[in-house]
Amino acid sequence: MCAAGRRWGRRQRALLWGILLAAWEAAWGQLRYSVPEEMPKGSFVGDVAKDLGLQMPEFRDRGIRVVSQGRTQYFTLHGKTGHLVTAERIDREQLCERVQQCVLRCELIVEGEMKFYEIEVEITDINDNAPRFKEIELEERMSEATAPGSRFPLAEAHDPDSGRNSLQSYELSGDEHFSLAVQAGPGGDQRPELVLAKALDREEAAFHELVLRAMDGGDPARTGTARIRVTVLDVNDNAPVFSQAEYTVRVPEDVPVGSTLVTLTATDADEGLNGHVKYSFKKITEKASKIFHLDSETGAITLLQSLDYEEGDSYELEVQGRDGGGLFDTTKVTLTVTDINDNAPVISVRSSLSEISEDAPSGTVVALLHVQDSDSGANGEVRCSLDKDVPFRLQSSHGSYYSVVTARELDREQESEYNVTVRAADGGSPSLQSSAVLALRVLDVNDNAPVFAEERYSARLAENNAAGALVLTVRATDADWGQNARVRYRLREGRVRGAPLSSYVSVQAETGALYALRSLDYEQVRELRLWVLAEDGGAPALSSNVSVLLQIVDENDNAPQVLYPPAAAAGSGSGSGGAWWSGVELAPRWSEAGALVAKVVAVDADAGQNAWLSYELAKATEPGLFRVGLHSGEVRTARSPLARDAARQSLVVVVKDHGRPALSATATLSVVLAESVAELLAELGSAADEAAAPAEPAGSLTRWLVLAVAAVSCLFLAFLLLLLALRLRRWRRQQLLPPASGALRGVPVSHFVGIDGVRAFLQSYSHDVSLTADSRKSQLRFSASGSCCDTLPARPLPDEPAPLLGDQDPAGAIPVDPSAPSEFPFFMVQENDCGWGVWFDVLGAEPRPKPGPLGRGHPAAAVARRRLRVSLLAAAERRWSRRRRRRSVLPPQAARSPGAGHSGSGTASSSSSGSSSSSDHSGERRRREATRAGSLRCL
Repeated sequence: MCAAGRRWGRRQRALLWGILLAAWEAAWGQLRYSVPEEMPKGSFVGDVAKDLGLQMPEFRDRGIRVVSQGRTQYFTLHGKTGHLVTAERIDREQLCERVQQCVLRCELIVEGEMKFYEIEVEITDINDNAPRFKEIELEERMSEATAPGSRFPLAEAHDPDSGRNSLQSYELSGDEHFSLAVQAGPGGDQRPELVLAKALDREEAAFHELVLRAMDGGDPARTGTARIRVTVLDVNDNAPVFSQAEYTVRVPEDVPVGSTLVTLTATDADEGLNGHVKYSFKKITEKASKIFHLDSETGAITLLQSLDYEEGDSYELEVQGRDGGGLFDTTKVTLTVTDINDNAPVISVRSSLSEISEDAPSGTVVALLHVQDSDSGANGEVRCSLDKDVPFRLQSSHGSYYSVVTARELDREQESEYNVTVRAADGGSPSLQSSAVLALRVLDVNDNAPVFAEERYSARLAENNAAGALVLTVRATDADWGQNARVRYRLREGRVRGAPLSSYVSVQAETGALYALRSLDYEQVRELRLWVLAEDGGAPALSSNVSVLLQIVDENDNAPQVLYPPAAAAGSGSGSGGAWWSGVELAPRWSEAGALVAKVVAVDADAGQNAWLSYELAKATEPGLFRVGLHSGEVRTARSPLARDAARQSLVVVVKDHGRPALSATATLSVVLAESVAELLAELGSAADEAAAPAEPAGSLTRWLVLAVAAVSCLFLAFLLLLLALRLRRWRRQQLLPPASGALRGVPVSHFVGIDGVRAFLQSYSHDVSLTADSRKSQLRFSASGSCCDTLPARPLPDEPAPLLGDQDPAGAIPVDPSAPSEFPFFMVQENDCGWGVWFDVLGAEPRPKPGPLGRGHPAAAVARRRLRVSLLAAAERRWSRRRRRRSVLPPQAARSPGAGHSGSGTASSSSSGSSSSSDHSGERRRREATRAGSLRCL
C-alpha cells in the first residue's frame, strides 16, 4: 500500500511539472515538437493553430508565416489546416553532426499583431546509416617475436546515427591466433584492439586473414565489415615514438588554403626499413578528411579548403606513425579554429507595415526585426540604431528580435512618407555594419479644416447687373489628402429685405465662384453681407467659414424727379383751370432785378455724383427776363419787367444730374406779370378759359385716321381672299382631270365643262342631251345647224342613241373656223313634262384640231356618265314622281324635227343679227310645242 502511494505521488509530481513546463513555454511564446528524420516533404509536425488557440478564419486573416533560421527553410505552415509541416527532407546526420540532441528552431510571425512565437523541433534519429570503416582492407604487421597478449589498435568504424542506432559492438573472426578486445575511449566511444592470443611462427604461417565486424543497435541491426591481413615479420626491436602525446593547434579561420597547420614527428631507433616511419590518419571524420591532408612521409597536416568558424570551431584527429617492421605509435591532434570578424550582422525583416495612420498612438509597432551575427564573442555582439530626427525608436523584444515603434504621433501634412534606416554594427575590430530600409507611408486622417486664402472677402458690383454675373471667387485649401482634402462651398442661410439670401446670390459648390442671381438695385440694396462655408469630404466633415461683403455700386439709372412745380402745373395745356391756377407764379411788374419769383425743387434717387443736380433755363417767353440758380433752382428776375413784356410768361427749366451719361428732367413754370389785382384776376380768368376749351379737332382727326386705316386693311384682305378663291378654282379643275392623263393629254381646257365636280370632254360642235329618271333611256344627240357650216351632215334619228363619248369619231364632225373667237362653253337646264332637259353648247368655239376619241370604257367617260346622272337627275326624279301619270312618249316626227333641242344662238359667226334672232325664236317655239305635246323623250 505504501509503495502504491509513493508511485501515485511521483505521478502527480511529474504531471505537475509537465503542466508548469507547458505554462512556462506558453508564457514565453515557445512551442516544441519532434519529428523523425527523413520524413517526406509535407509531413505533419504539429498543430500550431490549436496550440496557439487561433481559429482558422482568424488564422488566415492575420498573415501568419513561418521563418527558419539559416538559408534553408525546413518547415512551413499549411494555410488551410494551420498545421506545421516539413518543407524539405531532413537528414539529422547532416545537420547535427556529433550532436546528441538535434534541434531546429524557427519563428512563427503574426504580422497582423506584430508578434512572434519561437518553435523548436527536435529531429529524432532513425537507423538509416550502417557502421562503416574508413578502409575495408586493413593491414597489420607483427614480428614473430611478439609476445602473446600484446594489443594492437584497430581502425574504428563510424556510424553517424545516435543513441541505440549508433555503433554498439565489434566481432572478430578468422584465426585462432588473435582475439578482439574493446576499450572505452574518453568520450565513451568503443575502440577495438587486436590481441595476440598465440605466438606467431613465420615459418608456419607468414600471413593471417581476419574479418572485423561493427554492429549498431538498430532494429534491424546494421553491420559494417573490414578485412584485416596480418603479416608476420622478422624481429623489430624498436617502435616509433611521437614527440608529443597530443598536439594542440589554434588556427584562425581566415588561414589561406594550402597552409601547413602542424607537422608531426615520430622517431624510431631502428635502422633501415624498421626505422622508417610513415604517418596516416587512424581516426578522422568524413568532414575533416575533406578539409585536412596528412603527408605520410613528413607528417605535415595542410589545409585543403577554407575554414569557417561558424561551421566548425574544432577538429580532433588521431595520427598513427608506423615503421617498416610493423611497430607504430599513435598521437592525438586537436585543431581549434579561432573566430575572426568576417561576418556582418544580418537584419531580417520578419514583419512590417507599409502604411500607418497618422493618428496611430505612440508605441505602435511598425516592424519586427531579427538581427544575427554568425561570429562569436565580441565579433557577434550587435548594436542596432535608427537615424536621427525620425519619429521612431528601437525596442528590444526577445533574444535577437527588435521592434520598431513610433516615438510620437505622426503628422502626414509635415511628412507623408518615411524611409526608416535600421543599422546594425558588431563589436569586431574593425566593426562590420549592415542596414535595412523600411518604407512607410502615412495615411491621412481628416484632422485639418479648410483654410480660406483670405481672412475676409469684399467685392464691388455695379447695379443693374445681368442675372448670373460673376461677383468673385473664394478659395479654400485643405492640408489633408484625397477625399479629406476635397472642398465644397455653400452659403450660410440668411435673409435680405425679407427674401432668402439664396435668391440674391449663389456659390458654385466646386469652384467657390459667387454669382448674382438677379439684377441688383442700389436704391433698394446698398450692400450684402454673407458667409461662405467651406466643408471637406472627410467623415466627420470639417468646415470653416469666411465673411464676404458685396457692395453695390450706384449707376446713373434714375433721372431727376421734379417735386415742384407739380406735374399738373408743368403741363399747362391740359387739365382743369383750377390745376393751372394752382401752378401759376405771380410776379409784380415793379419787381427789381434779382427778385425771387419761384424755386424748382427736384431730387434724384441715385447717390453721389449721380445725384448732384444742376438747373438751367432752357426756354422762356421773354429771354433775359428770368434766370435760374445753377445749384439752387431758384428762379429770379434778371432785370426789371418792362411794359412791353407779355403778362404771361412760360419758363422751361432743365434739371440735369452729373452722371455719365447725364439724365435730365424738365419743369414748366407759368409766371404772370401784373401791376394790379384787377389785371392779375383778368389774366388768370383768360388763362382758365383757354385751359377749359376742349381739344376736339385733334380727337376728330385721330378717329378719321383710324377709320381710314381699317378700310384699307379690309379692302386688302378681300383682295387676298378673292385671289385665293381663283387659285383654288384653277387648282380644282386641274385635279379633277389632270392634263397629264394618257387619253386626254394635250386637250385644251376650253373643251371641258364642269357640272357638280364632273368634267366632261366636249367636241367643238353643238349637241344636246335629254335626260330622264330612267338612266337606261338617257340620250345625247349632236345638233347640226345650217347656220354653222354647210358641211354638217344630217342629225341622227332620236331613236338611235349616241354615246356621250363614243368609241369612234362621229361621222358628222363639224370643222371649225380657226379664225373664230374663243369663248367659254355654257349649258342650259329646262324643266318639261317628262323631266329635265339639259342643253350644252359652245359659243364661238375656237377651232382646234379634232381630238382623238375616248373609248367607252375609259375611266373619264364612266365618271362623266355616272356623276351626270346622279347630280342632274336628283331634282328630276322628285318632279317625275308627281307627274308620272301625265308622261307621254315624244312622236318620232317631233324627235326628228330639225329644231328640237337646238340652242345654236351662240354659233353664228357671219350671218346677220336678224337671221340669228329668227333662228332662236323658231327653236324656242319648237321646244315649247314638244313640251306641250309631252313628246320629249326621256332616256
